[in-house]
Amino acid sequence: MNGDLERIALDGELADDSPVRRVSWWRRSTWVPVWLKSRRDFLAVVLVAPWRFVGAVVRGLVAVGRWWRRWVTVRDYREAAESSEKLADKFEPIRALTLFRWKVTAAVVVAGVVLVAVLDLVYGVLWEIVAAAAVGLAVLGRRREGSPGRRAVLAGPRALTWTMDPQVLIDAFRDAKLIGKDETLRLVERVRRDGAGWAVTVDLPATRKAADVIRNRDALASALAVDEVQLSVERVRGNGGHAGRVAMWVADADPYATAPLRTPLLEAERWDAWRPVPFGRDARDRRVDLPLVWTSLLVGAIPRQGKTFAARLAAAGLILDPHTRLYVADFKAGKDWDAAGQVAHRFMSGDEAEHVVTLVGWLIELVSEVQARYRRMRTLDDVTCPESKVTPAMSREQGFGITALFVDEVQVPLEDRTQIKVQDRRVTAGDYIGELLAWLAKKGPAAGLVLVLATQRPDSKTIPSGLRAVLGSRFALRVMDWRDSNIVLGEQMNTRGYDSSRLLATHKGVGILRPDGETQTDGLAVTVRTYYMPNEDWRTICARGRELRDAEGTLTGHAAGQDTTLVLDHAAAAKAIGASAGPVWRPDGLPEPLDAVVAYLGDDLESREFVPTSELVDALDVEPTAFARQMATLGCRPVRNRTPMEDGEVRRVRGYHTSDIRAAVLAGDFSSTGDES
Repeated sequence: MNGDLERIALDGELADDSPVRRVSWWRRSTWVPVWLKSRRDFLAVVLVAPWRFVGAVVRGLVAVGRWWRRWVTVRDYREAAESSEKLADKFEPIRALTLFRWKVTAAVVVAGVVLVAVLDLVYGVLWEIVAAAAVGLAVLGRRREGSPGRRAVLAGPRALTWTMDPQVLIDAFRDAKLIGKDETLRLVERVRRDGAGWAVTVDLPATRKAADVIRNRDALASALAVDEVQLSVERVRGNGGHAGRVAMWVADADPYATAPLRTPLLEAERWDAWRPVPFGRDARDRRVDLPLVWTSLLVGAIPRQGKTFAARLAAAGLILDPHTRLYVADFKAGKDWDAAGQVAHRFMSGDEAEHVVTLVGWLIELVSEVQARYRRMRTLDDVTCPESKVTPAMSREQGFGITALFVDEVQVPLEDRTQIKVQDRRVTAGDYIGELLAWLAKKGPAAGLVLVLATQRPDSKTIPSGLRAVLGSRFALRVMDWRDSNIVLGEQMNTRGYDSSRLLATHKGVGILRPDGETQTDGLAVTVRTYYMPNEDWRTICARGRELRDAEGTLTGHAAGQDTTLVLDHAAAAKAIGASAGPVWRPDGLPEPLDAVVAYLGDDLESREFVPTSELVDALDVEPTAFARQMATLGCRPVRNRTPMEDGEVRRVRGYHTSDIRAAVLAGDFSSTGDES
């Protein structure tokens, strides 16, 4: 203590030779209020205390008056009747109860006055009673947390244990308009602690569906006062579930704010391509695996959201299977995929026209291989080949090994306008590649071909609808709007509660996975944070894959240094895809604006049933009235139809049936039409 006092003296600006005085225990005690340690503060408190006491008594009187008024007017009973919309039916009971409470008030007042008068007459304690009442009112009306009442006006953040209270859940469902005012929930399982959050399973009323809760998850999160990223809502499927059973989980904090986990494949010596690949973790930190065999995968996102990382995670599991043959085309022309060159049967990186033409050759080669595999299957007995698709035994014993094609930035070859000759006709390379990819996505998976496409421009013009429709698994990271999200995940997925445009920009590698095949997910889709696999881990996995292929003797093509020349059979490929190629809906000589509408819709003219007028007006930048008049002259009249909007609601909007547009194109008689704009 003396050393501390001397140090205080040395640190001061001025110091004299007078002895240092010890500080009394009164000033050092933490139990003594601060205002009692200073004479000045003490005098200030004493002078102000009477006025504070009077103010507290007044506030207490106001609080008592408000409580009495609410009680005597039967406010609680009235509000309950109003909430159930039965106020008119309860008017007489409310009036009778109000009259009764007025009588009780009068009786209590009279009894109180008589009692005080008797006590004062017998004991002379009138002022003591008044003083006690004043103290009680002052305590009731004291200021707390800086507000004029008994509690703070603005409450602090809710505790999740309180948020998951059964009654609070029921109120939240009512506030979110997921159940009616007279409806309630039934707890299937009590609220329990599950990982870093709270889980509960409830049954909805008989007329309500779990799909509606999933679609309106943001409204429920708002009612529960949590961010929607913290709320997970799933329909319970299987024997223990039904259409109205909902499993909810609320995280303590943002589940994606922590650092991502490294991929488990980094510790795996080898992997079987028939096993689903470890892909990531969901919000509840449950592992999500991605099946690749017998399906295909489309990955879409805006730049720098983890698209290439996600595609490489799918490739990593196949690389660690030495019997898998890889085709890797990187049209980003970067170095993200360079390490795969040491294991890939065919590999290229570039975005020039020559690279697009090379991809055409690869696709023709794969079409020929798929056709050859189907011919071989026809020669096998039903025990070896029970169905017209490859089995694990066939892939190991009959030479039907898994073949995987990875195309990063697939929009580059699909948009290429280089003219190539296919038999006796000239077509653009982009259109031809789209037809070949669509054929492979249809026929290839059953023959053991895995197709993985990644793009940073998921729009209807970039990826033809005929190709999108046959890609089984979808993974959408953050995109710009709900239309782009639907391009990746599927039509109207935003109306079902799955919209990747709502993902936060800070959540790198977080996306919505819509898997095709058996997975751990119970719902239609699941939000997943992919595993982290930086370039050094990617190179390590590729090097391990090369070692495995060296040991098994399966290193071929580009990885083995073999400069193999492609033998292209354009005729066989054109014949194979001929049946799948749709009609061309843009003949020469179409008048405006019909020609612009057909060019804008592209392949969507076949897949979509209805297109809103507002979408066409925005896309074509035309004047609405003149556009409608011109389209009517060409035989296309607008109608009203129910269409999902950006906010998830289904509304009636004006627009055009694509069947009417196709009929106008096929009619082809525009000699009498004119530009009336």
